[in-house]
Amino acid sequence: MRRAGRRTAALLALALLLAGGSATGCGGRATTHHKPGTTHEQASGEAGALLTADDGAGHRLREVPAEGAPEVQLTARPDTEDGWNLQLAVKNFHFTPDSTGGGALPGAGHAHLELDGRKLARLYGPWFHLPAAQVPEGAHTLTVRLYADDHTAWAVAGKPVEGTLQLTAAAGRTGHGHTPPAPAPAPAPPTQSPAPSPTPSPEEARADRTVTIAVRDGKVTPAPGRVEVARGERVALRVTSDRADTLHVHGFDKELALPAGQEATLILTVDRTGLFEVETHASDLVLTQLLVR
Repeated sequence: MRRAGRRTAALLALALLLAGGSATGCGGRATTHHKPGTTHEQASGEAGALLTADDGAGHRLREVPAEGAPEVQLTARPDTEDGWNLQLAVKNFHFTPDSTGGGALPGAGHAHLELDGRKLARLYGPWFHLPAAQVPEGAHTLTVRLYADDHTAWAVAGKPVEGTLQLTAAAGRTGHGHTPPAPAPAPAPPTQSPAPSPTPSPEEARADRTVTIAVRDGKVTPAPGRVEVARGERVALRVTSDRADTLHVHGFDKELALPAGQEATLILTVDRTGLFEVETHASDLVLTQLLVR
């Protein structure tokens, strides 16, 4: 009887150990994505309190105590070739680019960069190059704000966690005589729904690379990834969205209206190196990233 009791206790201990391991996933690392059928809020556990107020752009605030809360400071250094190099000095926070879209975990997520209240880019690391072409002449306010993986804004005392910086752009500052790329010609509006394999326009036919993307029911196909291109190449972004939206290429400040259910194409000459996001304004979806070398 005593031996049987010891065996039962050992089996129970093993079962509890296995259950604990499965709760955190392989290697004991907690998952950052919510389960199908649950909301981000349900998956967020005790990561602060979700408020009804938002950041002014529709992202709800996630309140955390001041002690141990994320912090961010923003500094800028003029780049020797073009624009400025921005640095985000964070405390009690780390960037998690692989977990964007998952549940809110304490002290983790990404950042948004704004110029005079207008969103310029989503940041997944402490450094960002701001081209001079994106900053008009005069005095401006740069704001960087911290967000959780579920796109809620970290907040303390009802205010978003953010850092600001005053930036003044001199007239004609583009560095070494570089000039902003000429606006790409807008494609003619289609008279009917496009065929599954439309004939490229003359402009698109001269592109070095064509990237085809579809947005339906809030999902991007193919899944967002990185497209590597060489500096100076012409890239055609061919996008079809089931809802009316606006496409925005960060870093080049190019936009394109996306009519509902109709294909639209943006021709872009990538004349500077770096990593540039392509996203939608209304649905706030990342469509792809252009890695220019």
